[in-house]
Amino acid sequence: MTGHGTLAWPPAPIPTERLVLRESDARDRAAFIELFASPEVGAYVGGARPRDELERAVPEVPGRRPGLFVIDLDGAMIGMITLDPRDADRPGHVRPEAGEAELGYMVLPQAWGHGYAAEACTAALAWFADVRRGEPVVLTTRTANDRAMRLAAKLGFTEVERFEEYGAEQWFGVWSPATPNG
Repeated sequence: MTGHGTLAWPPAPIPTERLVLRESDARDRAAFIELFASPEVGAYVGGARPRDELERAVPEVPGRRPGLFVIDLDGAMIGMITLDPRDADRPGHVRPEAGEAELGYMVLPQAWGHGYAAEACTAALAWFADVRRGEPVVLTTRTANDRAMRLAAKLGFTEVERFEEYGAEQWFGVWSPATPNG
Protein backbone atom coordinates (compact mmCIF):
# COMPACT_ATOMS: atom_id res chain seq x y z
CA MET A 1 0.00 0.00 0.00
CA THR A 2 1.61 3.21 -1.09
CA GLY A 3 -0.77 5.49 0.79
CA HIS A 4 -4.50 5.85 0.95
CA GLY A 5 -4.68 7.30 -2.57
CA THR A 6 -7.73 5.47 -3.90
CA LEU A 7 -9.57 5.08 -0.60
CA ALA A 8 -12.70 7.17 -0.21
CA TRP A 9 -12.35 8.73 3.23
CA PRO A 10 -14.08 8.75 5.53
CA PRO A 11 -15.99 5.57 4.89
CA ALA A 12 -19.50 5.17 6.22
CA PRO A 13 -19.50 4.09 9.88
CA ILE A 14 -18.85 0.36 10.22
CA PRO A 15 -21.16 -1.34 12.72
CA THR A 16 -20.21 -4.55 14.51
CA GLU A 17 -22.23 -6.54 17.02
CA ARG A 18 -21.43 -4.10 19.87
CA LEU A 19 -19.33 -1.31 18.35
CA VAL A 20 -19.16 1.22 15.57
CA LEU A 21 -15.94 2.16 13.75
CA ARG A 22 -16.22 5.78 12.66
CA GLU A 23 -14.36 8.96 11.89
CA SER A 24 -13.35 11.03 14.91
CA ASP A 25 -15.16 14.16 15.99
CA ALA A 26 -14.85 16.82 18.69
CA ARG A 27 -16.54 14.69 21.40
CA ASP A 28 -13.57 12.27 21.20
CA ARG A 29 -10.91 14.77 22.31
CA ALA A 30 -10.99 13.82 26.02
CA ALA A 31 -10.77 10.10 25.17
CA PHE A 32 -7.78 10.69 22.85
CA ILE A 33 -6.01 12.54 25.66
CA GLU A 34 -6.85 9.76 28.13
CA LEU A 35 -5.61 7.12 25.68
CA PHE A 36 -2.23 8.78 25.08
CA ALA A 37 -1.77 9.76 28.75
CA SER A 38 -2.51 6.25 30.07
CA PRO A 39 0.54 4.47 31.53
CA GLU A 40 -1.16 1.10 30.89
CA VAL A 41 -1.77 1.88 27.21
CA GLY A 42 1.68 3.42 26.81
CA ALA A 43 3.51 0.46 28.36
CA TYR A 44 4.28 -1.15 24.98
CA VAL A 45 4.09 1.87 22.67
CA GLY A 46 6.79 4.18 23.95
CA GLY A 47 5.22 5.32 27.20
CA ALA A 48 2.48 7.68 28.27
CA ARG A 49 2.65 11.34 27.32
CA PRO A 50 2.15 14.07 29.92
CA ARG A 51 -1.51 15.08 30.15
CA ASP A 52 -0.73 18.84 30.20
CA GLU A 53 1.30 18.46 26.98
CA LEU A 54 -1.59 16.57 25.37
CA GLU A 55 -4.12 19.20 26.50
CA ARG A 56 -2.07 21.81 24.60
CA ALA A 57 -1.25 19.66 21.54
CA VAL A 58 -4.39 17.65 20.76
CA PRO A 59 -6.58 19.54 18.28
CA GLU A 60 -10.28 20.18 18.82
CA VAL A 61 -11.07 17.33 16.43
CA PRO A 62 -8.24 14.82 16.94
CA GLY A 63 -7.37 11.91 14.70
CA ARG A 64 -9.28 13.11 11.66
CA ARG A 65 -7.20 11.57 8.90
CA PRO A 66 -7.36 8.71 6.41
CA GLY A 67 -6.70 5.35 8.02
CA LEU A 68 -7.83 6.22 11.57
CA PHE A 69 -11.05 4.83 13.01
CA VAL A 70 -12.50 5.63 16.40
CA ILE A 71 -13.83 2.56 18.24
CA ASP A 72 -17.20 3.69 19.57
CA LEU A 73 -19.18 1.85 22.26
CA ASP A 74 -22.64 3.25 22.97
CA GLY A 75 -21.72 6.69 21.60
CA ALA A 76 -18.37 7.03 23.40
CA MET A 77 -14.84 6.48 22.14
CA ILE A 78 -13.09 3.54 23.83
CA GLY A 79 -10.11 3.31 21.50
CA MET A 80 -8.80 3.70 17.99
CA ILE A 81 -7.61 1.62 15.05
CA THR A 82 -5.16 2.72 12.40
CA LEU A 83 -4.38 1.28 8.99
CA ASP A 84 -1.33 3.24 7.86
CA PRO A 85 1.40 2.62 5.30
CA ARG A 86 4.41 1.01 7.05
CA ASP A 87 7.47 3.24 6.88
CA ALA A 88 9.96 1.82 4.36
CA ASP A 89 12.88 2.66 6.70
CA ARG A 90 11.61 0.39 9.46
CA PRO A 91 12.51 -3.30 9.59
CA GLY A 92 9.84 -5.82 8.64
CA HIS A 93 8.24 -5.90 5.21
CA VAL A 94 6.50 -8.50 3.06
CA ARG A 95 6.95 -6.68 -0.26
CA PRO A 96 10.12 -5.37 -1.87
CA GLU A 97 8.62 -1.89 -2.38
CA ALA A 98 7.41 -1.76 1.28
CA GLY A 99 4.49 0.52 2.21
CA GLU A 100 2.20 -2.30 3.33
CA ALA A 101 -0.83 -1.34 5.39
CA GLU A 102 0.00 -1.73 9.08
CA LEU A 103 -2.72 -2.37 11.64
CA GLY A 104 -2.41 -0.49 14.90
CA TYR A 105 -4.86 -0.23 17.77
CA MET A 106 -5.16 1.22 21.25
CA VAL A 107 -8.01 0.68 23.71
CA LEU A 108 -8.65 2.45 27.00
CA PRO A 109 -7.81 0.17 29.98
CA GLN A 110 -11.38 0.23 31.31
CA ALA A 111 -12.47 -1.46 28.06
CA TRP A 112 -9.85 -4.23 28.20
CA GLY A 113 -10.90 -7.85 28.61
CA HIS A 114 -14.23 -7.63 26.77
CA GLY A 115 -13.10 -8.61 23.27
CA TYR A 116 -13.61 -5.10 21.88
CA ALA A 117 -10.15 -4.91 20.27
CA ALA A 118 -10.70 -8.24 18.48
CA GLU A 119 -14.19 -7.21 17.33
CA ALA A 120 -13.02 -3.81 16.09
CA CYS A 121 -9.86 -5.12 14.38
CA THR A 122 -11.85 -7.88 12.66
CA ALA A 123 -14.24 -5.27 11.26
CA ALA A 124 -11.40 -2.97 10.16
CA LEU A 125 -9.61 -5.86 8.42
CA ALA A 126 -12.83 -6.91 6.65
CA TRP A 127 -13.39 -3.32 5.49
CA PHE A 128 -9.80 -3.08 4.26
CA ALA A 129 -10.03 -6.43 2.44
CA ASP A 130 -13.12 -5.12 0.64
CA VAL A 131 -11.62 -1.78 -0.45
CA ARG A 132 -8.07 -2.99 -1.13
CA ARG A 133 -8.64 -6.49 -2.47
CA GLY A 134 -5.70 -8.85 -2.11
CA GLU A 135 -3.56 -6.37 -0.16
CA PRO A 136 -1.73 -7.81 2.86
CA VAL A 137 -1.84 -6.12 6.27
CA VAL A 138 1.10 -6.26 8.67
CA LEU A 139 1.27 -5.90 12.43
CA THR A 140 4.21 -5.35 14.77
CA THR A 141 4.13 -5.79 18.52
CA ARG A 142 6.62 -6.39 21.29
CA THR A 143 6.95 -10.08 22.05
CA ALA A 144 6.56 -9.14 25.73
CA ASN A 145 3.01 -7.86 25.06
CA ASP A 146 1.12 -11.10 25.72
CA ARG A 147 -2.33 -9.58 25.03
CA ALA A 148 -1.24 -8.24 21.64
CA MET A 149 0.44 -11.52 20.71
CA ARG A 150 -2.77 -13.43 21.51
CA LEU A 151 -4.87 -10.96 19.53
CA ALA A 152 -2.55 -11.18 16.50
CA ALA A 153 -3.00 -14.96 16.50
CA LYS A 154 -6.78 -14.67 16.97
CA LEU A 155 -7.01 -12.26 14.02
CA GLY A 156 -5.10 -14.68 11.80
CA PHE A 157 -1.74 -12.92 11.55
CA THR A 158 1.17 -15.28 10.90
CA GLU A 159 4.71 -14.61 12.02
CA VAL A 160 7.14 -13.44 9.35
CA GLU A 161 10.10 -12.48 11.53
CA ARG A 162 11.32 -11.08 14.82
CA PHE A 163 13.73 -8.20 15.16
CA GLU A 164 15.07 -5.70 17.67
CA GLU A 165 13.51 -2.22 17.53
CA TYR A 166 12.90 0.44 20.17
CA GLY A 167 15.13 -1.50 22.57
CA ALA A 168 12.91 -4.61 22.60
CA GLU A 169 12.23 -7.76 20.61
CA GLN A 170 9.42 -7.17 18.10
CA TRP A 171 7.10 -9.71 16.50
CA PHE A 172 6.20 -8.97 12.89
CA GLY A 173 3.29 -10.75 11.23
CA VAL A 174 1.16 -10.61 8.11
CA TRP A 175 -2.55 -11.06 7.45
CA SER A 176 -3.82 -11.79 3.99
CA PRO A 177 -7.51 -11.67 3.14
CA ALA A 178 -9.12 -14.88 2.02
CA THR A 179 -9.30 -15.07 -1.72
CA PRO A 180 -12.89 -15.49 -2.86
CA ASN A 181 -13.58 -18.55 -4.98
CA GLY A 182 -13.76 -17.69 -8.70
